[in-house]
Amino acid sequence: MSSSMTEKLIPEGKLLVHIAENGHSFELDCDETTLVEAVMQTIEPVSGIHFNDQLVLCADLKLLPQRPLSAYKLPSGDRDVFIFNKSRLQTNSPPPPPEQVDIVEISEPRPPASISDPHPLDDAPDPALKALPSYERQFRYHYHRGLAIYNRTLSKFDYCERLLREQKVQERALEIARNNLDQHYRMIRQNYLEFMKRYKQQHRYHTNLLADFDKDMQKLRSTKLHPALQTARKCLLDFVKEDNLRKSRENCKSFHRQFENKVVQFNQMFGELKRKVEELLPLRASLPIKNLELTIKEHQRCLNEQKSIMQSLSKDVNTVKKLVDDCLSCQFSSSLRPHDAVSALGPMYDVHDKSHLPRMLACEHAISKLLDFCKDKKNEMNIFVHNYMQKTTYVTYHIKEVKLQFHVFREVMRQEDLFMDLKLVRGIAPAYRACLAEIVRRRASMKLYMGMAGQLAERLATKREVEARRREEFLKTHGLYIPEDVLASMGLYDTPNQCVVNIAPFDTALLDIDIHDLDHYAPEYLAGLPTKAGSRDPISMSNESSHSAGTEEIGVDTLEKDDSDDYLEGCELAEIAGTSAMEVENAKLKAKLASAIALICCLGPEFEYESLDDNKVNTLLKNAAEKTAEALHLKDEYGKHLQSMLKAKQMQCVSYEKRIQELEQRLSDQFSQAQKLSITNDITDFGLLASKADDCKPEISGCEVNVLCISTSEPMDEVSCISNSLDAKLGLFTQQSSTGREVVDENVMDSSIMLNPELVSSLQEPHREELQVGEKDGKDRMVGKSGISFTNSSTAESMPEPLNALPCETAAELVLDSKVKGDLVLELRSTLAEKFNRLSETETKLRDVLDEVSMLRREMEMSHKLLDESQMNRAHLENCLHEAREAAQSHRCAADRRASEYSALHASAVKMRDMFERLRNCVYFPGGMASFADSLHVLAQTLANSISDSGDDGTAEFHKCIRVLAEKVGFLSRHCEELHENYTSVEAVNERLRKELEEKNELVNTLNAKHQLQKQHVLIF
Repeated sequence: MSSSMTEKLIPEGKLLVHIAENGHSFELDCDETTLVEAVMQTIEPVSGIHFNDQLVLCADLKLLPQRPLSAYKLPSGDRDVFIFNKSRLQTNSPPPPPEQVDIVEISEPRPPASISDPHPLDDAPDPALKALPSYERQFRYHYHRGLAIYNRTLSKFDYCERLLREQKVQERALEIARNNLDQHYRMIRQNYLEFMKRYKQQHRYHTNLLADFDKDMQKLRSTKLHPALQTARKCLLDFVKEDNLRKSRENCKSFHRQFENKVVQFNQMFGELKRKVEELLPLRASLPIKNLELTIKEHQRCLNEQKSIMQSLSKDVNTVKKLVDDCLSCQFSSSLRPHDAVSALGPMYDVHDKSHLPRMLACEHAISKLLDFCKDKKNEMNIFVHNYMQKTTYVTYHIKEVKLQFHVFREVMRQEDLFMDLKLVRGIAPAYRACLAEIVRRRASMKLYMGMAGQLAERLATKREVEARRREEFLKTHGLYIPEDVLASMGLYDTPNQCVVNIAPFDTALLDIDIHDLDHYAPEYLAGLPTKAGSRDPISMSNESSHSAGTEEIGVDTLEKDDSDDYLEGCELAEIAGTSAMEVENAKLKAKLASAIALICCLGPEFEYESLDDNKVNTLLKNAAEKTAEALHLKDEYGKHLQSMLKAKQMQCVSYEKRIQELEQRLSDQFSQAQKLSITNDITDFGLLASKADDCKPEISGCEVNVLCISTSEPMDEVSCISNSLDAKLGLFTQQSSTGREVVDENVMDSSIMLNPELVSSLQEPHREELQVGEKDGKDRMVGKSGISFTNSSTAESMPEPLNALPCETAAELVLDSKVKGDLVLELRSTLAEKFNRLSETETKLRDVLDEVSMLRREMEMSHKLLDESQMNRAHLENCLHEAREAAQSHRCAADRRASEYSALHASAVKMRDMFERLRNCVYFPGGMASFADSLHVLAQTLANSISDSGDDGTAEFHKCIRVLAEKVGFLSRHCEELHENYTSVEAVNERLRKELEEKNELVNTLNAKHQLQKQHVLIF
């Protein structure tokens, strides 16, 4: 195994090792079987880090010396190894020494001297030719001086790039240390949050147990047992020993206080750790590496400028060399003379001396300043890495201390046993109430069970009767054609047997209590759960259409989870065993309510301290409140609809009443006017006969004169009141009273005695009543006014000769003569006939009005039927609303379950979106292929950390894809750089060959020119 410094990508079979404290990198030749210990021993002499002080990490894994590299999937092209110096991690360790720049100084050539380097043209007679050697020496001096400057600049620039690479390595080492610290902190923080969540729940519960201990004891003392259960134990407190419980309470109180103090100290320790970690994780170097890299790339132009200057100097050297060679060979063209050539070299020399060389020195100075800047930043990075690693070590030590403090978990578990006696005190009352509720549930369930058995027997008996009738019909139809013995042989005379459903008695030892007795023997406060509303009657609460959100939530969950009451769902609301559908419904509701009460009691006193997040609790309460509000809104809307219908019916009834009153008033006015007119005429016509009228007796056969005085005031319901009022208006309340005659005025009696029976029958007047319909209590009060009613059992047509009804005995007793009497009688008859005609018309009108009243009464009855139907529809819709609420609760549970599934899917989607966002940042990360490969490596390492924490399969698959992509991109990046380097080397070789070719061509041209000169000299001579 060999080691060497590397600045290139690592091929297969190579292991790249980085030193974290200074950023140096080493490439080792090794294989999978190489032990980590061998790598550490190889690094020790070249890095100066002692074997025992080396902390070897690969991503987040610590490499153990005795294990091979294959255990960590090394060597690998995308996995580098970082070595940290443990001695530098100590708090009292000295800071790293300043960075030393070792650059080989390249001295510049000395100025040329003609004495040390003689030239053939130095002795030329022509001054122009004599100046050529001087120009050649100066041009060569300029070239070599520029080459020295360029080499110095190139070495400094290479050292700047090396410092940049070392800082990148240090930044990666810091990222590894930061990720390692963050991973350990997240683990300890998760443990801390779980512990504090459980501790807060338990602390609230234990504090409540200690604070309410006296109340719980008083509750047990005040709760008397059922009379059938009382023996030596009279109350629930007799179930336990009070003295032992009070001693246990003192012990728990002391331990609770001590443990609370320990947790406070632990919180302070973790708060200090959290503050240090949050201060340490965001720390970064003062100057980002990207800025330094951009600065170095900007200075690349200085090298390019120097390269172009060197090409110009080289070309000028070749030009002056060619001129010298031409002069030595005496081969000048006709257009170019030595003086012209020498005069052209002067400006070139000025450009060298005044432009090219100063520019190269300026570029060298700029690169020197860049080197100083990079060296300063490297020293700052060394100090930053040193301090950061020391702080990281210190914080890691505190994390270990906090981790050691987690033995409090075991103390929490032991604390549960200490509070067992207090939990016993808290749980006796709910258990007692749950037992009584279970008794109620079993009694109601037994009733339903027996009823269902009766239903089954009735249905089977019905089916048996149907089957028997069908067999009889079959035999009647086909027995005419088949002999009886053949039918008997066929077995067609058999009949189905009776089915007897018999259930053995059970639950005979249950206490004789009902749902009403539950709150008496075990009040609601024994359940141990806080109630926001006052206690209500269980039956009214179960039948109430609107409950609170919390009660409704518990009730639905109770009915869904109670498997023992499943058969209640199939219980039909039919009449069974002499019971009505309402009784069946009440029994079913009792069973459900008792089951809900028992489940509430079984939820345990820790129900309110259940581990639910505040967000989940708020969401559940919000959903329950919204659904309850929606159901109540629908109920209120339907109630308003029914109220509007009732108001419409009431308005219609009021309009009917007003119409009836108007008709009554019209009839009363007409009758009173007719009566006044009749009385006035009678008094004037028969004033002379008043003294003798008492002896006259009516001779009207079949007639009855009844004087009625009716006054009724009776409360009744809405429908009967309306009907009775209509009947009263039709004259159905004709009560005879013997005392009515005595009340009538004597004059009226006299005149009424002499009336025609047809007139009397036509003057029938129904008693007027005042019908008042109260909108609030729905009762009508009917007050009848006193009046006079004349009733007749016979009609006018059955009375022949109505005008002969005048008494015959009065004629003998009259003082007047018969002529006067006859005139008066004739006048009276004519008057009575006229009145009779008027009253006949009034009677006709009254009958029409009575017919209209009858029609209105029929319409009122129809309205009443519609009102009853509306009430029935309202009750039916309330039942539908109750069923809809139950369905809504089931839908709500399904929606909650789907919401939890959606939350999980949403969290997974957010996580995947975060991963793709990070991948997108890597893809669009500026800096070329190498930066893209590095970003992919960092992303793969981060995903590996997240996989080790969460263990998500999707994240693992994504990490695998990213890792493979990083490997391929790294390979392509390395291949691209290799190609670039090969291309650069090939370009340099081509350039060198091109220059050599040009020099060869110039040499060939020079030799050719010399050859031609020699041939000319030979020809001359």
